[in-house]
Amino acid sequence: MVIFHEIQLKPKQKVSVTMLVIGLVCLTIFITATILLILSFHFKKQSLIDTALSLNSSNSKKMSLSMDRLFTSMRESLKYSVEILHNYPDMTPQEAYGKLELLRKSSHFFNSIAIVKETGQIHAASPASLSGLEGTVVASEVAKETLRLKAPYLSKPYLTPTTKRMIVSLSEPIFDKQGTYLGYIVGTIYLQEPNVISQVFGSTSIDENGSYYYVVSSEGHLLYHPDIKRVGENVIENPVVNELTQGHSGKRQVVNSRGIVQLAGYSIVPSTGWGIVVVSPGQSVDNLLHQFIQGILVYFVPAILLLLIIAIWLSRRLAQPFVALARLIRHYEQGQSRPAEVSSYWNREADLLAKTIGRFLKHIEEHTDQLSREAMIDPLTGLVNRRGMEKIMNQCMLDTEEYTLLIMDIDRFKTINDTYGHPTGDVMLNHLARLLQRNVRDEDVCCRYGGEEFVVLLKRTPLPEAYATSERIRCAFETDENPIGRTCTLSIGLAHYPTQTNEPAELLSFADQALYEAKRNGRNQSVVYNEDKKLLDNQQMLL
Repeated sequence: MVIFHEIQLKPKQKVSVTMLVIGLVCLTIFITATILLILSFHFKKQSLIDTALSLNSSNSKKMSLSMDRLFTSMRESLKYSVEILHNYPDMTPQEAYGKLELLRKSSHFFNSIAIVKETGQIHAASPASLSGLEGTVVASEVAKETLRLKAPYLSKPYLTPTTKRMIVSLSEPIFDKQGTYLGYIVGTIYLQEPNVISQVFGSTSIDENGSYYYVVSSEGHLLYHPDIKRVGENVIENPVVNELTQGHSGKRQVVNSRGIVQLAGYSIVPSTGWGIVVVSPGQSVDNLLHQFIQGILVYFVPAILLLLIIAIWLSRRLAQPFVALARLIRHYEQGQSRPAEVSSYWNREADLLAKTIGRFLKHIEEHTDQLSREAMIDPLTGLVNRRGMEKIMNQCMLDTEEYTLLIMDIDRFKTINDTYGHPTGDVMLNHLARLLQRNVRDEDVCCRYGGEEFVVLLKRTPLPEAYATSERIRCAFETDENPIGRTCTLSIGLAHYPTQTNEPAELLSFADQALYEAKRNGRNQSVVYNEDKKLLDNQQMLL
């Protein structure tokens, strides 16, 4: 026997028009955005590299011109010094030292200045820390080379044998009037200490993007670098420095001796043969690229969101509008706020249904609002009822607004009901309600709290003013003509928020206790609740 098993097929998952349109739009936007971002990234990166190289090249040229002018001025300063000191053999070392000190301090070009005789002996030196060198013979190869050349000379960086300083020296020969060589005057720059180069360029050596500059000699030694420990280091292996030692200026992207990608612009200083290199780290370009991409996204994301909004709107226009109507009813059932107006639809039947539902919901809301208002209004007097008063008191507490509470009732009201009947009693209650409304401000609240008991909430009113209002109400009720034609009186209890309590329920209790005290004291009076559980009499409040 063949047994057939029933196979239940799962219903196929259906795709809504809304989701289909949104999916297609998202896919299109994603593909387009990816292509645009990739192309923008590559073009912008090359543009930033070219810009950085051009800017660094321009800066290096400007700095080389500044350096050239600086060394021209230094050379002129030495020549001027030679004119002053050409007869130094006739001066004592002390006299020569005084002139050297004046020349050094007036120009601030050199860290030290010295006069070296043709024999290699130091005749005088400035500053005073070098004064002990008079008469000593210079021993460095640079000094010997200067004596041999008998001509202006700019040394390469070298370490002095005595002071162990890394220096560069600039010298000018001294001749007498007959042309006899008398020695030379030499100015030195201490490369690893504050000097004229760091004074001129040091404040801008590194900027916020990590760009900086350095100075190299014609042999490839670092004469200036933001990292002072590297001064004197031979960096000839750096492609840029190698280009400079060959007398070439230019710009290029290189990997320096420490493996860091740099964008370099470099120029020769004509008067010295030195080179100035301005470099920006390749990372700075990456940072700018990230900022560029972020900037694109700032404008691109809103455009994407706008397209998505349009796609959602279009898909909803194509989809059945009844889904929106069903959602509207569901939200209303869940107690959520209903829109002010139900949207119109292109479909005639859906539009008719939407308008019908809208009118129905509006009718329900109006009816609900009416019930809410009636729930907070006393039907006999039209005043706020107990529930409404408690809500107003709680709101005043939230707003930290002071107020005084008056609780009152008609003295011997049961006698009125027994004598004239309950309808007449109701008329008397309405009479009191109207009297209260006439004797308080528009912002104050009058309430029928229950039976013949009424409550008045006087906003922003301290006790003395509230007591005066209470007495005005009491006297008016006693003297005004009333429906039963005979004198009736009120007893009133007062309590103040927040000086006496911060709890609305407790405030009502305090005012109620004051009311009963007024009853015990003979009725037809206003009594203020006292914090010490003692009640203030009328004369105290009037004072």
